[in-house]
Amino acid sequence: MTAIDNTTEQQPDGGAVLSFTDLDVKFNTEFGRVHAVKGISLEVKPGEVLALVGESGSGKSVTSTSALGLLPRNASIDGQISVAGKRVDEMSGSALRKMRGDDVAMVFQEPMTALNPVLTVRTQMVEALELHGKAFGKEADARAIELLRMVGIPDPERRLFQYPHEFSGGQRQRIVIAMALSCDPTVIIADEPTTALDVTVQAEILDLLRSLKDELNTGILLITHSMGVVADMADRVAVMYKGDLVEQGTVHEVLVNPQHDYTKRLLTAVPRLGARGETPPVESEGPKALEVTDLVVEFHRQGKEPFRAVDHVSLSVSRGEIVGLVGESGSGKSTIARTALGLIPAASGEVAILGEDITKMKRAPLKALRKRVGVVFQDPASSLNPRLPVGDCISEPMDVHDVGDKKSRREKVAELLEAVELPRSVANRYPHELSGGQRQRVSIARALSLDPELLVADEPTSALDVSVQAAVLQMFTALQEEYNFGCLFVSHDLAVVDTLADRVVVLKDGVVIEQGDREQVLRNPQQEYTKRLLMAAPVPHPDEQRERREARHAFLKEVGEKDFGLHIDAETPKSSR
Repeated sequence: MTAIDNTTEQQPDGGAVLSFTDLDVKFNTEFGRVHAVKGISLEVKPGEVLALVGESGSGKSVTSTSALGLLPRNASIDGQISVAGKRVDEMSGSALRKMRGDDVAMVFQEPMTALNPVLTVRTQMVEALELHGKAFGKEADARAIELLRMVGIPDPERRLFQYPHEFSGGQRQRIVIAMALSCDPTVIIADEPTTALDVTVQAEILDLLRSLKDELNTGILLITHSMGVVADMADRVAVMYKGDLVEQGTVHEVLVNPQHDYTKRLLTAVPRLGARGETPPVESEGPKALEVTDLVVEFHRQGKEPFRAVDHVSLSVSRGEIVGLVGESGSGKSTIARTALGLIPAASGEVAILGEDITKMKRAPLKALRKRVGVVFQDPASSLNPRLPVGDCISEPMDVHDVGDKKSRREKVAELLEAVELPRSVANRYPHELSGGQRQRVSIARALSLDPELLVADEPTSALDVSVQAAVLQMFTALQEEYNFGCLFVSHDLAVVDTLADRVVVLKDGVVIEQGDREQVLRNPQQEYTKRLLMAAPVPHPDEQRERREARHAFLKEVGEKDFGLHIDAETPKSSR
């Protein structure tokens, strides 16, 4: 394996189910031409998973979208694109529509946006089958039920008639995969199919995709920035950087012995469980930054029993300490964080910030206390006002709490921008002009604008590329040491929590399953649920990841949980499925 020289012409093998030969894509914009993909050549063979990796803006999604003939009109495309032996770049509109589904299918990153929320699952699945002439009427219903059963949806005869919101995130992604399978495509493009999922659900979806390619001999182009997912799934890996294909080879060659500096940087940036050594316990005097005692949070639904989202939870955060709050979606992590911010009322129990119980506070003293609390949300694009310059976004909390004058606020904004490693000139730019990582840095700067003693961070790095995430985490650690705030850090990424946290609290269904020092919980877990979370976290080494996967399957079998692979009869010929 060597770094790629894209000037050399590479002719794909005729047996490939998907191939790009000298693909070159440029976009004509009002600011000039953007060269998104620079003459790359790739191929995916039957039964093979090719992982296309790289950071945002590297050209991964443009490459995959070109295979579906879905690039916008301002794109100029050179080179050849073939799907199942058919030239996509020469097809008419009607031929492209027939090819999508029949020959190539897409699994998108966020299943809730891929499914229509106002239509039942049956309507959406049958529509695809009838549109492509695969089945009609009762035969289409039977095929849809068979597909749902195939991907492990329980009771498919009943659930076929439900709406997408009635399924969990993992089940919705399984439905999207079932729809992708409905027309027996020869290749599936999976664009970040597990990014929005919990680590345990991610492991299930990867098991499903692995069974799919083995049993149905389907080629998969997997687009991801998670090196752990690459190690778990891929046969071969291609690395893109700023539109160029800089390296490709087998998964072992690229992940174990990378040749290109960019690939090495990506792998170095991946947070790894167990990489951090022992750390001394945090000692703090005075009241805790946050103390939650016997907290109960309930949501009331008309005509139904209240739903208990948080059930008698107790935890604390000292000043100068980072406490990682981990668990799957629906475990109550964000509800606890929002209750700690006074955004959700508690049914019972106490939430004390710096020694003061906010559950009994009036509005005016609560506002004064909030001045001592900072918050960083998961999605910086939705938490920053798009109509305000960055400097105004950062100074907004100071305006609300009437801190300082205009001059001192400007000086504080400049100081904070330097603290989060952004140039002072960024203050005059708008959020949409910044990258995702830069926007998250602005969110952190804003959270620190009032010198908080408590910071609540809800999944602050989950939407970021791996190298951007590493830089933000490093910066976060440095800021915490400088400002000495206590931090409740909500995450489902155990490697990130291992990198940052002093103590760890594990939640399941609104109940604390386990808590203690980071070393104690992540190195020597006592509870079955914590063990499952740790086993499901992928690592960026193919051999080690295979061992972890086999150990996880053995553990699930031992505790009586089902296999999450593809539920099909292997002897049934593909054409009849």
